[in-house]
Amino acid sequence: MDLINQSEQDKTYMEQAIRLARRGAGFVNPNPQVGAVIVKNGRIIGQGWHRRFGEPHAERNALASCTEDPAGATLYVTLEPCCHQGKTPPCTEAVIERRISRVVIGSGDPNPLVSGRGIARLREAGISVTEHCLQKECDALNPVFFHYIRTGLPFVTAKYAMTRDGRIATAGGSSRWITGEAARAHVHHSRGRNMAIMAGLGTVLADDPELTCRDSQGLSPVRIICDTELNTPLSSRLVQTAAETGPSLRQPRTVIATAEDSPLRTKPYEELGVKFLTLPRGADGHIDLNALVQAVGTMQIDSILLEGGSELNWSALNSGIVNRVQTYIAPKIFGGAKAKGPVGGAGVDSPEHAFMLTDSRITRIGEDYLIESEVELCSQES
Repeated sequence: MDLINQSEQDKTYMEQAIRLARRGAGFVNPNPQVGAVIVKNGRIIGQGWHRRFGEPHAERNALASCTEDPAGATLYVTLEPCCHQGKTPPCTEAVIERRISRVVIGSGDPNPLVSGRGIARLREAGISVTEHCLQKECDALNPVFFHYIRTGLPFVTAKYAMTRDGRIATAGGSSRWITGEAARAHVHHSRGRNMAIMAGLGTVLADDPELTCRDSQGLSPVRIICDTELNTPLSSRLVQTAAETGPSLRQPRTVIATAEDSPLRTKPYEELGVKFLTLPRGADGHIDLNALVQAVGTMQIDSILLEGGSELNWSALNSGIVNRVQTYIAPKIFGGAKAKGPVGGAGVDSPEHAFMLTDSRITRIGEDYLIESEVELCSQES
């Protein structure tokens, strides 16, 4: 087969591997989404994806699904196969044992335990390896994993809904509902793909939310409340449901990040199942958000969906913890000089000090629009 036709076939099979990888979204964290396809004599004989954290990886699932002996076949995999013993055995050894003759890889794995070693191991065994097939598309599967494995910090997405004139509530404070049902359903879809969701005390007092995922295909995230002085009501739903077992094994259900370290004050919450992160105050007198994400990272939580009010949004941006912004825009105008915008706080002092957003994508969802952008020069990686 000539090189041009081979390249086109490689892309076709890698596209299928990418589609398979996406099925693991929200279930494999803090592991990456990975898909694999095995092709022999021009036919797909096996395919699989990483289904859930702690379970076999995509390559092993694909090999287990083979309809015939994979010896001499080509394996297409979206991420470099692992070569170390983790919760599951090394995938490179399974590929070698089943006598795969060629491996086509999308993304390299930045995990220091892999990072080129998987490719080297395959080549040492005499397997032909082709790298960088649809790398951009494969990389796009795992920005959360790449950030977490490189920094040890969760990938933070700040999400808010606003009207066309940039209001998150009316002048009287009413905010239900800004967006339509389709956009609200998409928010639950996003919740199911993040390991944690974070809100401030103001949101708890105003809305008494549950912050769960009502998408049947997703898992409910760990709920983190930023509450410097520990004023979250014991009667709030986040506290009262803290001991419940959710659809995920991720525990705890509810975490309060606070500067309050009095056992007398925390005990009633702990008796209801709440866990605490006792943290220092930042320069603004509130919880130090950089200390918070460091603590959350040690809990093996790789992603946070920030559903805060305007003040928490400002603090998060100003502290440099935000990696992505999701803005839902409704075709409505509220007006009102005193109606809140999505980001409050002191604000920047000049246009050149603005937080710059890049790589924006626009999606229509019902009558609303979602704009997703990356935050340029996030402090943890600059």
